[in-house]
Amino acid sequence: MTKYATPQGQNEIKISLEEFKKEFNEGNAVLIDIRMPFEKKVWKLPFALDIPANELENRLNEIPKDKLIVTACPGNSRSSFAAAFLKEKGYNAKFLVEGLLELMKAFKGGKAKELKVD
Repeated sequence: MTKYATPQGQNEIKISLEEFKKEFNEGNAVLIDIRMPFEKKVWKLPFALDIPANELENRLNEIPKDKLIVTACPGNSRSSFAAAFLKEKGYNAKFLVEGLLELMKAFKGGKAKELKVD
């Protein structure tokens, strides 16, 4: 995990909002909401896997190995560590650079149609 904690290593595990949207809409990516349960009481993401960061290690069996895994938190501090952890466990993992707050801003109102969710 140390490799991905460096600025150079983090470049390998970053994904922008636009890249995420493309991969998600094509069915290639899964979003993992790593926020803690008390944070999710305010708003939830029904299109994301709900796995708090502190539960990742014990819930790896719920994470698909055949997709790009994108971790996200309100900013990007925790999600970068979560992505590094998953990368070390053999997942194709990245973290959403803009974070969940920017994701929600980007898809408010009519823009929500741009993200293809079932």
